[in-house]
Amino acid sequence: MFRFDIIEQHGGHEEVVLCTNKDAKLKAIIAIHNTTLGPALGGTRMWTYQNDEEALIDVLRLSKGMTYKAAAAGLNLGGGKAVIIGDPKKDKTEALFRAFGRYIETLNGRYFTAEDVGTDVNDMEFINMETKYVTGIDIGHGGSGDPSPFTAHGVLMGIKACVKEKFNSENLKGIKIAVQGTGSVGRHLIELLSKEKATIIATDTDSERLQKICDQYQCNAVNPTEIYSVDAEIFSPCALGAIVNDETLPKFRFQIIAGGANNQLKEQKHGDVLRQKNILYAPDYVINAGGLMNVYVELEGYSRERAMTMTRGIYYNLRRVFSLANSEGVPTNVAADKVAEERIEKIGRIKRTHLGRSTRNFNSLKIENR
Repeated sequence: MFRFDIIEQHGGHEEVVLCTNKDAKLKAIIAIHNTTLGPALGGTRMWTYQNDEEALIDVLRLSKGMTYKAAAAGLNLGGGKAVIIGDPKKDKTEALFRAFGRYIETLNGRYFTAEDVGTDVNDMEFINMETKYVTGIDIGHGGSGDPSPFTAHGVLMGIKACVKEKFNSENLKGIKIAVQGTGSVGRHLIELLSKEKATIIATDTDSERLQKICDQYQCNAVNPTEIYSVDAEIFSPCALGAIVNDETLPKFRFQIIAGGANNQLKEQKHGDVLRQKNILYAPDYVINAGGLMNVYVELEGYSRERAMTMTRGIYYNLRRVFSLANSEGVPTNVAADKVAEERIEKIGRIKRTHLGRSTRNFNSLKIENR
């Protein structure tokens, strides 16, 4: 059952769209959180949710996170997200994604989608058959392809910013880094950390994939439950959300948490606990913005070089957050929220002041049909 009270609890969403098509077996939700800075952009996740309520809560949380991610990254984008309820290993069809693409088309550019957990470039190609409001399509069709290498590169830049803040150095040689998750982002991050000569400890629920990657990059493999208590300077979560919680926090011996996963703090209060324990936390939506930066460049006319340059900026974005946290004596997650909210408020105020005048934003960007 659709729950309006759940939407109200997660506050501030401009639009929530239910997408159904019986013939294509489509059940999906699109959530547009905020378009003050520009059209909403966020990936489409396909997952085997336990029920519709769980899917709704997930898409509401993720779409709000995208608003803050774009704002903190300095992008002219708003926040949105979509979830498709289904098993990505069994339920994918061309009909399903094309039916979903038709829903995106009805939003007339208020929401751009991209790949996310459970979806890939091939799925975006099917969506692109029905709408031009999709990013992350194959390079051969004028897109930017898989965004995960850029997310991983941004996480690397964020790790270096944390090491600079904590140890006054950017050298990762010999530093022990525990990476949780060896999927798209985790695998690329491990490759980058290997080149930096870091000592890598890795885990994944897919033991076969974990072993293959550890053999390739000389990582130390541990069981998923062991990763929270390993002896390492840095913990880099690149899989599940809500992994900083009441159960895991007492196990931490890390000095830094810096990874690519979304919604790493189970509750906002856990940011306070990390500060009390003197663990430096890189707010997830700041450090993992590389993939978003990459598809943002795609909207303007894709340049891989420009996308890489933008992801390097994550280093300075985090340094700014750390500086604000130190000056105001607040946890880094609170400082990051303040950076994002102040930018949204400032641009919103300018738009309201100049209402009716010709202002440049991505809602007027010409997107060619591919």
